[in-house]
Amino acid sequence: MKLYHCANARSVRPLWALEELGLDYELEIMSFPPRFEREGYLDINPLGTVPAFVDGDLVMTESTGICQYLVSRYGPTKLGMTEDEPEYGEYLNWLFRSDATFTFPLAIVLRYTQLEGEERRVPQVAQDYAIWFHSRIRSVEAALEDKQYLVGDRFTIADIAVGYALQFGDRLGLSDRYKPNCLRYLASLNDRPAYKRSQEKGQVTG
Repeated sequence: MKLYHCANARSVRPLWALEELGLDYELEIMSFPPRFEREGYLDINPLGTVPAFVDGDLVMTESTGICQYLVSRYGPTKLGMTEDEPEYGEYLNWLFRSDATFTFPLAIVLRYTQLEGEERRVPQVAQDYAIWFHSRIRSVEAALEDKQYLVGDRFTIADIAVGYALQFGDRLGLSDRYKPNCLRYLASLNDRPAYKRSQEKGQVTG
């Protein structure tokens, strides 16, 4: 297995999952954006996005999908949930929501505050999507009332997927509006040994 990764990009999700699962893998750390910075990357992932994950002949490019693949292919593991568990539907909903609802607006904020040149930055767009993000994570705040994790009374890849979005928002300076449950949850996720290892291994060095 090989994961193509950029520091703090969505590839954090599968990298973190690999560390939680204790699997052997190869990691290539690239500068962002890899489609310009890493020669030949478009041959690996024609989308030019990050992550790219290779397992034999399989190539995957969606961070949450890779996490689900890992727990299904290399389980059984408590990091995943199965169809016979009562909260399986909620688990799937969090996995899909993590990107489509939470990470998407943050990507817009990042683009229009940091990635675009000064002349193309649009503060109003960034502000609007930050408000969108904060309104959407109310569902996380509510789900964590009197709970440590989102589903199943245990840590799962749903927590990796959603937790990454909260971490992303924090890096963009948006955590000042996180409510108490989200702040508590974020702190506990950041303190997980596997997450700390993924951050140590996944940063650009040299």
